[in-house]
Amino acid sequence: MNRSYYWLVLGLSVPAFLWLVPTLWMVSLSFQPNEVLARTTSSTFFGLIPIPFTADNYAALFSFGQTPWWFMNSIIVAVGMTLGVLFVSTTAGYVLARLEFPFKRTIMVICLIGLMVPEQAVFIPLYTMFADFGWHNSYHALILPRMAVPIGVFLMMQFFKAIPKDIEEAARLDDVGWLQIFWYVMLPLARPAMMTLAILTFLYAWNDYLWPLVSAQQREFFTITLGLASIQSNFAQSEGLGRVMASGVIASLPVVILFLIFQRYVVQAMTAGGSKG
Repeated sequence: MNRSYYWLVLGLSVPAFLWLVPTLWMVSLSFQPNEVLARTTSSTFFGLIPIPFTADNYAALFSFGQTPWWFMNSIIVAVGMTLGVLFVSTTAGYVLARLEFPFKRTIMVICLIGLMVPEQAVFIPLYTMFADFGWHNSYHALILPRMAVPIGVFLMMQFFKAIPKDIEEAARLDDVGWLQIFWYVMLPLARPAMMTLAILTFLYAWNDYLWPLVSAQQREFFTITLGLASIQSNFAQSEGLGRVMASGVIASLPVVILFLIFQRYVVQAMTAGGSKG
């Protein structure tokens, strides 16, 4: 049994390492001098070990005045979008799963149809609407269009449906309203699903490039992905490959840390969904 376990670990470790090689290579190149990378990118163990080592690429990147501001913009947008998606998805999911009201089935069908519509298909109406409001080049223009996501509503609706009705009925015996049941009973039970939705939303918001490219024309409202992309071509042409790789590391590091910290909630949500299914 132990031997088979070790073989399983070894068998999974090899493809996992191969999957990580491009990321490890990016990190290694970001810590190598540009004059070395101008000659070769595979000097030591295929370039995975940064020899010689330098942090000049990161220092030069942050010496560019707007990079820290772009970081702050991404944090504001990602956190704001995450909170908004959680609020809309949990309330809408609970109402659709537990309450009865007119046109409920129609609303559910519209929500499901929303899963099939590509987001690029609504860019022109969104851009026109926000232009009419004069909201472009602002935080709410970057946050509001992504707060109502059908997949979030569908995820929370399915999770609330899986919770036994006996729990809710026990609270109703104490003459508790649906809003109090939602806040004090259902939300604590839905914490794993909410954490999963929050992580996925934060990752999406942090990595989003297309809508900020459309909505933010002023550099002070660039997110980190848009800002680094706007200066990356200059780095590639004049500053070197090391700084291009450093910009990639900086853009991806926060989401990697976030996932490593909260990954147990994702596992809990998947386990709970499987056991209830």
